[in-house]
Amino acid sequence: MMKNIKIIEVKSEIGAGTRGASLGVEAIKIAALDFMSNFFVHFPSESIETENRLLFEPIESPYAKRVKGVYTMYERISKSVYDTVKSNWFPVVLSGDHSNAGATIAGLKMAHPDAKLGVIWIDAHADLHTPYTTPSGNLHGMPLATAIAEDNQDCKNHELDENTVQWWEKLKNIGNISPKVLPEDVVFISLRDYEKEEDYLIRKYGMKVITTSEVRRKGAEAVSRSVFRYLSDCDYIYVSFDVDSLDASISRGTGTPVSNGLREREAEDLISKFMQHRKICCFEITEVNPTLDRENLMAEIAFNILQRSVNVLMMN
Repeated sequence: MMKNIKIIEVKSEIGAGTRGASLGVEAIKIAALDFMSNFFVHFPSESIETENRLLFEPIESPYAKRVKGVYTMYERISKSVYDTVKSNWFPVVLSGDHSNAGATIAGLKMAHPDAKLGVIWIDAHADLHTPYTTPSGNLHGMPLATAIAEDNQDCKNHELDENTVQWWEKLKNIGNISPKVLPEDVVFISLRDYEKEEDYLIRKYGMKVITTSEVRRKGAEAVSRSVFRYLSDCDYIYVSFDVDSLDASISRGTGTPVSNGLREREAEDLISKFMQHRKICCFEITEVNPTLDRENLMAEIAFNILQRSVNVLMMN
């Protein structure tokens, strides 16, 4: 077997506001076929059962939409990631919407309960909202808040019903470890579209933010060195790549494109540099939505980044 890499496919999109991210995994596979690549033949893969039928049912919690289904996904994904790590495989997660990342983090922490886990969050958005602050109620805006176990009551905008509170508590406490990650062990890259409530938490905890222009100015090598210096206390580091970190000119095929993002090559170079580091324990690609795209461009870019990242992993 090539370096023990296992692909975990999570075609769940119940945390998103725009439909279609559940098709992202297949779109990436189709991109591989179009490039005549046999990438997906090389690695064992597991497909996690979804709760996407909930998309056709009424929403119970307006400030945490489909939270019960998201909790079910957290249980399934975290168990899969846990089992993968415990079997000495390296999990590469291809996921629909970004709410699933909270579950990936939970699985990593459950596998390494005594270790200090760092997170590199390559995303236009901070995903630090909570049901108390959310402008949309979509849980793909909350995965990091579940990981750092934050309610952000200081910026509260909503009164929650008891049911929503209970499910939110369950999400934060999955695996009976809370928090999974300390806020100061999160590094944001290309963050540029976030609300004042999230900014409050970033400032409160002094969370590290590396802007697109900083990546461009310093280059992948220098940025990756500074990130690993910053996270030097961490035992393991997880990399989550939301394709909306890319510039809106190339990231049409995602639910929330934002201008002034990374160029394809910048993202690819940076992630490749991260993958060379021995502390990297998991890589996730998320939020590819082919229904919003032209000629599967977003999935093709995601596949190029995936393939190069995995090649780097196998060489190291």
